[in-house]
Amino acid sequence: MQLIHCPWCGPREEVEFHYGGQADVSYPESPAALSDQEWAEFVFYRDNNKGPFPERWCHSTGCRRWFNAVRDTRTYEFLAIYRVGEPVPGVPGVESTQPEVRA
Repeated sequence: MQLIHCPWCGPREEVEFHYGGQADVSYPESPAALSDQEWAEFVFYRDNNKGPFPERWCHSTGCRRWFNAVRDTRTYEFLAIYRVGEPVPGVPGVESTQPEVRA
């Protein structure tokens, strides 16, 4: 069993967590102004990188808080964990950006 480090609760078993997709995807400013094609691209099209990849995770059976993680999709190894709103930690192969907080 793999341990995932929750930023608030500490290391817990992976069965306590829920995957939430690609991290740092900004919600459109005017969703009603999007065409059907643009809306479909926002909802369904995500990067599918091989290697380090920023993801959103939820500690669903613990504190129920969302956080971000950089996970290597080849090995499933978690390379960094950081709270939503914090910059991406320095991980080789991952752009360091200031993520936008979604409410």
